[in-house]
Amino acid sequence: MIDNLKIIAQYILPKHLFTYLAGKLASAEMGSFTTYLIKKFIKQYKINMQEAKHSEPEYFDTFNDFFTRELKAGIRPILEGNENIVMAVDGKISQLGDIKAGRLFQAKGHDFSLRELLGGSDDVSAPFDNGLFSTIYLSPQDYHRIHMPIAGTLEKMIFIPGDLFSVNPLTAENVPNLFARNERAVAIFSTAVGPMAMVLVGATIVGSIETVWHGTLKAKSNKEIQTWDYQGQDISFEKGQEMGRFKLGSTIVAVFPENSIEFPADITAGHITRLGERFAVVKNQSKKSKTKQ
Repeated sequence: MIDNLKIIAQYILPKHLFTYLAGKLASAEMGSFTTYLIKKFIKQYKINMQEAKHSEPEYFDTFNDFFTRELKAGIRPILEGNENIVMAVDGKISQLGDIKAGRLFQAKGHDFSLRELLGGSDDVSAPFDNGLFSTIYLSPQDYHRIHMPIAGTLEKMIFIPGDLFSVNPLTAENVPNLFARNERAVAIFSTAVGPMAMVLVGATIVGSIETVWHGTLKAKSNKEIQTWDYQGQDISFEKGQEMGRFKLGSTIVAVFPENSIEFPADITAGHITRLGERFAVVKNQSKKSKTKQ
């Protein structure tokens, strides 16, 4: 009953207004009150501040500064080897697997459209037909910077305005088409395994989505989809390099082409992810290495 009321409330309440007000509060410099909020948040979500570059709550001028805090250097080593694709975030795998008939599995009884997720263009979605995907949920206690799972060069970014439902497991199980209806940024990279789409999904009270090359993404007043073409600009990233961040928890969806990668048997839904650890391997990498020899 309570779960049903939580879902109904998300349809009724003004999510964009709540998110706007939360963003204003999170970006405000309020001295001791900001420190108080941070301390309460650390206690509530049992955040391990010993992993943070700056562990004292008093260091942060705003709640957003705290929420997007850096980790200590070397605390998340990046797995080496061209055959290894690494976790892009700290979080938990909600789902992963094959893209079937242009659909991605969301939760029991729900799937959603690849084409719609990526902004509605056949040109953008076609390279990922019959490919693979992984959806990773970042809870409030997680580190909220997003890093590259593989080296890549930025080709395009698409910002799609939309709803701001929560993206927690309860909502994923009960709100159809969740990740293709919420506000999101789609970054398309060229990589050694072909194109890769990194989809940063907004949610209720997520103050903003940022990328390192653009900054904060904002919807236009007419809510139209915005597209940026970066081909030829040589905006490149190494494996493990930061590419974006969330202000408050959300979800990423990583999408790869058919026959490009494979997930190890121990990487399944429910797996706790840590930045830099093994996520997938390049398909037939061992055969490619033998061929080169």
